[in-house]
Amino acid sequence: MSNLIQGKTGEWEIVIGLEVHAQVIAKSKLFSGSATTFGSDANTQVSLVDAAMPGMLPVINEYCIEQAVRTGLGLGAKINLTSVFERKNYFYADLPQGYQISQQEIPIVGEGEIEIELPDGTSRNIGIERLHMEQDAGKSIHDKHPTRSYIDLNRSGNCLMEIVSKPDMRSADEAMAYVAKLRAIVRALETCDGNMDEGSMRCDVNVSVRKIGDELGTRREVKNVNSIRSVGQAVDYEARDQIRMIEAGEKVTQQTMLFNADDSTTRPMRSKEDAHDYRYFPDPDLLPLVISQQYVDAINENLPELPDAKKHRFMQEYGMKLYDASIIAGDKPRAEYFERVAKGRDPKLSVTWVTTELMGALNKLALSIDKSPVSSEQLGELIDLISDNTISGRIAKDVFAEMLDTGKSASNIVEEKGLKQVTDTGALETLVDEVIAENPDVVANYQSGKDKLFGFFVGQVMKKTQGKANPAIVNELLKKKIG
Repeated sequence: MSNLIQGKTGEWEIVIGLEVHAQVIAKSKLFSGSATTFGSDANTQVSLVDAAMPGMLPVINEYCIEQAVRTGLGLGAKINLTSVFERKNYFYADLPQGYQISQQEIPIVGEGEIEIELPDGTSRNIGIERLHMEQDAGKSIHDKHPTRSYIDLNRSGNCLMEIVSKPDMRSADEAMAYVAKLRAIVRALETCDGNMDEGSMRCDVNVSVRKIGDELGTRREVKNVNSIRSVGQAVDYEARDQIRMIEAGEKVTQQTMLFNADDSTTRPMRSKEDAHDYRYFPDPDLLPLVISQQYVDAINENLPELPDAKKHRFMQEYGMKLYDASIIAGDKPRAEYFERVAKGRDPKLSVTWVTTELMGALNKLALSIDKSPVSSEQLGELIDLISDNTISGRIAKDVFAEMLDTGKSASNIVEEKGLKQVTDTGALETLVDEVIAENPDVVANYQSGKDKLFGFFVGQVMKKTQGKANPAIVNELLKKKIG
């Protein structure tokens, strides 16, 4: 599958790098004891440190350090035993200090790599440049008054992990797959909830274009994109807009852009700053952060099974295809649901019913798996009824549809509606004889070589039993009678 975009002057390559801001799951902020509960009333979770009152000094939250190290290990990245907090200086109304405490020269996590899976069934590795910790800014609110803006400092000081990729991605699909995998990893590690709609995970998308073999083009950064779908749309629009500009003789300048989700376009926000514009320098109130290898090893020993390891295990144990395994393993509740269904049951049936039937139904209903009307125990029971020939696979789909609508168990629906499969060979043989006797011309045509007519006889027997005949027995009897 080619990732190149066709322009008026030939093919262009997109170069994408992502900066993902993931808010750490912690009960208090990075440098203060204020709470971090989402959705609290404005300015109710603000300490004197968060409000930058004179004389207030930051104190590092050790749990946030542990969460950052845990994430770095989950990314297969190098953990720096010494890192430095610096002041990133800029003015904005919701930044009361006039600077943000961040890490620039020596972050807590260095280079790593993650594997992404693409819709065409292929996978590839994307490099991680770094993960650094920083405090979040507050929030400006512009829609409460026609001429005034309001400031909510609840978010000010929350611990963020900024995960910076290498410019390794070459398509919107790859960018979306990268964010999805990153979210799956931090959710599995329980270091970030990944709720992009709440702003606890958001993405800055850096896009440039070039002709194959050329130097990197000038990049533009799309700020604070808050859904995986929007990441793909931002990449697609930016790439095509930059190609249009270059081919029209215009110059692409380094800018910060805003994404408009209503029409999937971007617009300029400001010229893009470089590191020197922020006048970074080590924070004089914070000593270098020094951790031991023993501390890192202890965290590493307690990591959960990560999505990639789970994906490969699912492929090996259940015979899943790569893409199905990555979809199931990439979501913790989905993986747990699947494993409860598959335990002690036919692997192929379990995979089919979870990945095709259940996920297809939930997608239509716009429901996540933890809101599924059919529990894992109920789906497992349905599969058991198929496996022991109580019902056929076709009848099972009807039963499943009613389970979705009513929440009833499969066994109750089968009992109430009399859907048990007919496996009595004698009864089925009588029906087969009836079908043969009723269709002598079709029998003659079949026996003269028109093999495709065999399905007609099967269908007629099924019709007489309202779909409850055991297909294997019916096929065997028909072959014996007219074969």
